[in-house]
Amino acid sequence: MLGLLVSGIALVASGCGEESSNTGNGERPAVPIIITASISTEHVSVSPKRFGAGPITLIVSNQTGASQRVTLESDDAPGSGPGVRQQTAPINPRDTAQLEADVRPGRYRVAVEGGGIDAATVDVGAPRPSAQNQVLLP
Repeated sequence: MLGLLVSGIALVASGCGEESSNTGNGERPAVPIIITASISTEHVSVSPKRFGAGPITLIVSNQTGASQRVTLESDDAPGSGPGVRQQTAPINPRDTAQLEADVRPGRYRVAVEGGGIDAATVDVGAPRPSAQNQVLLP
């Protein structure tokens, strides 16, 4: 009987305690947006050129007659922290590729390797709102 009472007290005491604040239920990131780009023989075009920080999917169409590799890179000042630099695989002529990135506020370049094709710049503003209370997202 005494053993049963002691184990009951121990069981109740183990249920008491400090609640952990690390439950993993933080804010969800913003809904990813799609940014489109095309490569012509003269320049790279991006639309839209301005959007808020957060996850993006960059879909690139190569409209030239040669394979192209696209680079998305941040235009950060040296020593300002880690920048973004992501690159696609070679994109065949008349084909598309996509690149996913989580961009922070700042200016970014969308460029191709080699010379002769001008790069595009995009401006990333303040972070887009969280998708915390949005339902039926893809």
